[in-house]
Amino acid sequence: MEPRYPLPPFTQETAAQKVQAAENAWNTKDPEKVCMAYTADTEWRNRDEFLNGREEVKLFLQRKWAKEHEYRLKKELWAYTDNRIAVRFEYEWHDDSGQWYRSYGNENWEFDAQGYMAKRFASINDVAISESERKFR
Repeated sequence: MEPRYPLPPFTQETAAQKVQAAENAWNTKDPEKVCMAYTADTEWRNRDEFLNGREEVKLFLQRKWAKEHEYRLKKELWAYTDNRIAVRFEYEWHDDSGQWYRSYGNENWEFDAQGYMAKRFASINDVAISESERKFR
């Protein structure tokens, strides 16, 4: 596979680029595109789900975005080291009934030498909001 730039070891600038690239990709809501940022044997924890491999990630993202309508995400670099990045994020979405939510969380990422994410551990909380409370439009 081709390297996925920027590569570790990260600097402040390259870690921020990696975070922005992830935000941009997730906001496409395209599971095929998003899952290609991860290693074939990636390990995830997302809330109470444990996923292994790119195919499980793709199926997870298909379920996620079928449920979370008008999804809009913002990520912020929290910290970084050689091949790891910590991110703070929030996103908004609504369910089939029209109830809006803002989801808050933190992610810990670990990358391989080719710049693919090998591990992603996410802790996320949802808060019901009214449509007038939305930040992201």
